Amino acid sequence: MPKHNKINIAVIGATGYTGLDLILMLSKHPNVKIVNLCATKNLGKKINFFDKRIKKNLPKLSSVQKINWSILDLVFLSLPNGESQKLVKKYFHAYKQLKFIDLSADFRITNSNLYKKNYNIEHNAKKLIKESFYSIPELNNKIIKNYRIISNPGCYPTSVQLPLVPLIKNNLIKTDDITIDTKSGFSGAGKNLKKKFAHRNLYSSVFAYSTKNHRHVCEIDQQLYKLTKKRINFSFNPHLLPTYRGILTSIYVHTKKNKTGRILRANLLKYYKNSKFVKILKLNSPLGSGNVLNTNNCEISVCETRVKNKIVIFSAIDNLVKGASGQAIQNMNLLFNYPEHLGFQ
Repeated sequence: MPKHNKINIAVIGATGYTGLDLILMLSKHPNVKIVNLCATKNLGKKINFFDKRIKKNLPKLSSVQKINWSILDLVFLSLPNGESQKLVKKYFHAYKQLKFIDLSADFRITNSNLYKKNYNIEHNAKKLIKESFYSIPELNNKIIKNYRIISNPGCYPTSVQLPLVPLIKNNLIKTDDITIDTKSGFSGAGKNLKKKFAHRNLYSSVFAYSTKNHRHVCEIDQQLYKLTKKRINFSFNPHLLPTYRGILTSIYVHTKKNKTGRILRANLLKYYKNSKFVKILKLNSPLGSGNVLNTNNCEISVCETRVKNKIVIFSAIDNLVKGASGQAIQNMNLLFNYPEHLGFQ
């Protein structure tokens, strides 16, 4: 815990989609003092130039070189893949009081060769991977305080792990053929959307992509095995929607013998009974991403189908909140011994 009353924080990568949502939420947190907002462009501008929702008077945009690292308690890294590791490597050992929450993929994949294969980037802070901790708070919040580098999970992997992990751990579903069909608002592709998907007309159509080798597959595979100790055979089919934010994930599973949708729902209800943010709906409830927009909630609905022993599990999150910035603040609260829901309205 810091010696002062509030956590001194910096946000590096302040003007991206996740950075702006992060700053908006941090500006309302009672135990946070925002000391630095960093970017590479538009230095000297106020942050509300980029997001009118931010009403609080905050530091103007500055470069990383202007940071006084010795007074900071926590740095949020909302940077492109490959950039966070450089800063963590440079400052981790120099400032022992400093903690990092990384919203990129740099510390999500424990195998640096897999990271390079999936992101086409050489990992230059391999030794620090072991110093980091991947945290979906509802699944592994007990040991987060032992770490100074927190890897914030991806948006798709969050929406997949929250419904699947309890059911696999409790041996309720078959693991040899799971289909994950997931749809995200276009903000999930970042601000370089037009460059990534040139000529795809994303703002007025549904677009399927990367069914064989999406980057999040290795993260999902890694974490499902780590949390359940079982190898899961799954397909992963992502889509971009012509909406700004929100994820709806549909997971098609076959139940074990005599395991009904009602039993699956009861298991999830029990598992998340003390959760502030995971909500289990009534059996066969319809679900849309609109239920969770601008919240840190994950809503889950277990639905029966006309095929015996085949169940569809729907999971809805806001990709910029529970899938990114909100989960980062949830992790910050746990890291500094605050109530998990502090700062959320």
